[in-house]
Amino acid sequence: QVQVAESGGDLVQPGESLRLSCTASRNILDTYPMAWFRQAPGQEREAVACIRRSGVTVRYADGSVHGRFSISRDNAKNTIYLQINSLKPEDTATYYCAPVVVCNDYSSDWKNANGYWGQGTQVTVSS
Repeated sequence: QVQVAESGGDLVQPGESLRLSCTASRNILDTYPMAWFRQAPGQEREAVACIRRSGVTVRYADGSVHGRFSISRDNAKNTIYLQINSLKPEDTATYYCAPVVVCNDYSSDWKNANGYWGQGTQVTVSS
């Protein structure tokens, strides 16, 4: 049974925007905070943003994502979004969403709550 499914990735030019979507089961969304992660070729997976169940509290990882990434959720559609603006070549990665044990001020704490990873969605930024 698919628990999360990511979509929306594309090949875009620097400076453009994308909105990624993550559809998750109602049970997961009602139980856990959710987070977006990304993994670039040859690099470890890193957390970029998280959102609590209420949808009011969000947190972003330090670094270049600040101010360009925006996470949100639509509970009626069982969907988590990641809006990425002003895309840069270094944003090229496979993006994943997952339930996490906590959404707090420390992105290193945002651990996958059930160990399941979807297939991700590929974002490529290139001119």
